[in-house]
Amino acid sequence: MIRAFLATALFALLLMPAPSQARVMMAQQRAFFINLNDGDTVTSPVNVKFGSTGVTIAPAGTETPGTGHFHLLIDVALSPGQMKLPIPSDAQHIHYGKGQTEDTVTLSPGKHTLQLIIGDGHHVPLDPPVVSDVITVTVK
Repeated sequence: MIRAFLATALFALLLMPAPSQARVMMAQQRAFFINLNDGDTVTSPVNVKFGSTGVTIAPAGTETPGTGHFHLLIDVALSPGQMKLPIPSDAQHIHYGKGQTEDTVTLSPGKHTLQLIIGDGHHVPLDPPVVSDVITVTVK
């Protein structure tokens, strides 16, 4: 009786669908600042180092699933609608389309918000989005 129950339970476990590798990878994807934390006081120019897990960093134009490149947003956020479009390229939306993982940026004195977003080969945020927390730094 117990042996039959255990065999049935083991059989049921074997039939349960395992999480897909893609779903597991997406759950582990994230972007983050390596050398800056929320609330830091810094001097300009600011060296900013980018990190990621679960995503391969590659130059713009690369269309391999699970790859992308960094974009640094300064004092700006993307709306949900903008998260489905190519990220603009200007002083507040800096593209790192060569696959760079750090930069030195000039910021004026005062408080600034920073966020990393990983975009695909066409600069569109990955789906689901791979973004860092928004951090605030104060420039002396």
